[in-house]
Amino acid sequence: MRRRPLVAVPTYHLAAGRVRDWARGGYAVPEAYVAALVRAGAQPVLLPATGPADPVELLARFDAVVLAGGGDIDPARYGAHPHPSVYGVDVERDRVELALAAGVAAAGLPALAICRGFQIVNVAAGGTLHQHLPELHGMDRHGHPTRDASVVHDVKVAPGTRLADACGAAVVRATSHHHQGADRLGRGLVAVAWSGDGLVEAVEAPAGEGGWLIAVQWHPEMTAADDPVQQALFDALVAQARR
Repeated sequence: MRRRPLVAVPTYHLAAGRVRDWARGGYAVPEAYVAALVRAGAQPVLLPATGPADPVELLARFDAVVLAGGGDIDPARYGAHPHPSVYGVDVERDRVELALAAGVAAAGLPALAICRGFQIVNVAAGGTLHQHLPELHGMDRHGHPTRDASVVHDVKVAPGTRLADACGAAVVRATSHHHQGADRLGRGLVAVAWSGDGLVEAVEAPAGEGGWLIAVQWHPEMTAADDPVQQALFDALVAQARR
């Protein structure tokens, strides 16, 4: 039987008491990420965001990586002072995931980055973020993460891109709940999808540069069980991992 590709998924840190009877906290990711990867034929492996993060040593064991959603990145990581709306900063998770994003590019491993993961990829490549989208003129609603309020909207996908090949659609219905977004794109990243207000909704690395990478600002895992277009992102990642 063919081995299922091993896909690394760095985890959230859960504070003590977040889960009843977990007096010392823990590490986890929402089930939807795991389920989407299992449907795609992968074996997800959850990585605690703690301890020394030697990306070469960590990534040598895996066939692909998913960088999941979560709280905001410390604005100091991209040379900014924190906006009052910044929430959920976990400096240890930032450290581990930024190292992994750089290591994925160097190793040429397939990677799918989602919401916070999209922002990690951008910051790791030297890009910056808009810290609070509602303050930008003409910006549509993109959800409210601290209230767990999602918005569904169209995203236009550039033809001839990896994202277009993976999704098989020129327009996708995206579920979002984020208050930050890409400002200056990082080195080597190309914008490949946009919402109606012009916000960059996806980036990728050009073919032949740094391996297969798609980073999306929305949450495909939330609807992947019922939307083949969103599941196709995980299927495409695992297909690349098998190679």
